[in-house]
Amino acid sequence: MRLLLDAHAALWWFNDDRRLSARARRAIEDGAAERFLSVAAAWEIAVKSSLGRLKLPLPVGRFLQEHLPRNHIQLLAIGIGDLTTVETLVFHHRDPFDRLMAAQALERELTVISADPIFKKYGVERIW
Repeated sequence: MRLLLDAHAALWWFNDDRRLSARARRAIEDGAAERFLSVAAAWEIAVKSSLGRLKLPLPVGRFLQEHLPRNHIQLLAIGIGDLTTVETLVFHHRDPFDRLMAAQALERELTVISADPIFKKYGVERIW
């Protein structure tokens, strides 16, 4: 399975937070799973940190450089195909981070790990 972790899911995974659902935890733990964090989710984490809405123990760059390899999570770049897909998405949701992640999931056939049910409206497979 190829998984795209939403920002909150990644943070909850890193911190062993019980808000991460048991089903999502099992999917991430699966040794055969490929795990990705979108640059959009990393950007969202940075924005929330800069606004003081998220407290990280390290600056965001160092935090991700430490946690992504340790958790076998690949940073997923934004491609032209993703932008083309974003342009065609219906505005079920105006959050630019979620819209870009939905496009990436559709473009690459990824399953999103997220508590946010909005991804289903885009036809994205979601685990929670």
